[in-house]
Amino acid sequence: MSVRDFMSTNVITVTPETKISIAVNIMKENDIHRLPVIDDGQLVGLVTEGIIQAASPSKATSLSIYEYNYLLNKMTVKEVMTTTVRTIDADDFLEDAIHEMRKYQIGVLPVMSDGETIGIITNNDILDAFLDVTDYNEPGTVVQVFIRKDRTGVIYEIGKIMAENGLNIQTLMVTHQGTTKVVEIHVDKKDGFSVASKLSDAGFDAKESERYKRPM
Repeated sequence: MSVRDFMSTNVITVTPETKISIAVNIMKENDIHRLPVIDDGQLVGLVTEGIIQAASPSKATSLSIYEYNYLLNKMTVKEVMTTTVRTIDADDFLEDAIHEMRKYQIGVLPVMSDGETIGIITNNDILDAFLDVTDYNEPGTVVQVFIRKDRTGVIYEIGKIMAENGLNIQTLMVTHQGTTKVVEIHVDKKDGFSVASKLSDAGFDAKESERYKRPM
């Protein structure tokens, strides 16, 4: 999975000379929380709701609402934006984006291709990607197979059992619980609750639960 597969391509940007008040309105109107700052086609900064709030006069000051609004109308994005912007290439793996976000404790990465900003990926996009990968919104049977002593060919063996019993795998993931490897298989709902028993009969430690489609 690449960043390109899950990034938002409808990127709304501002220039360094955009007034803060206008940037705030753009974010409100589009229900977004950050804006890449582009100057002459180049990414030069990032402005977020948090940055603007931190740069705004404190409510404890004696400024009137008129003076406050006056300042917001005079200040530009250039005066408050962060110029240290972490980016990610569109063809990088999705996990590279996750690693960058975790490492630098950030919630957004502008997506680049040939030096141009072509998208943006956020924490919400990452969560959407996870739901997509796990087929969360599709009804089905979820089976977990616990491999306590790893060996070569386990996935092949599981796949063979599924094929021999006419069971269709929607998705398959491998995770770890300590030293135990967990193979999680998502199977079509029509396959019922027979999957775990078939795997158990073959000597695997498997458990199963039905999952229904969640409301969108």
